[in-house]
Amino acid sequence: MNNFFESISAKLKKEIEIEQIKIVDNSHKHVKHKSFSPDKFHLHLKIKSLYLNSLSRVTAQKEVMKVLKDELSSKIHALEISIEQ
Repeated sequence: MNNFFESISAKLKKEIEIEQIKIVDNSHKHVKHKSFSPDKFHLHLKIKSLYLNSLSRVTAQKEVMKVLKDELSSKIHALEISIEQ
């Protein structure tokens, strides 16, 4: 699991100018949900990026989701993105 989060962080930093990223695993909050799968994560990305902050919120989130396209189709069930200055 930790390797997966490290690979997400590295992939985002490679493609987007990011000063800092924190990945919070919120999967435990969704265990009782009907669509819960232990093989998929509910993640909250807390990103500090002057570049992403210069974009509209929707455009910035689309940039992040584009980079994580493969992970979103296989390992990530839900993704919350917070972009800070």
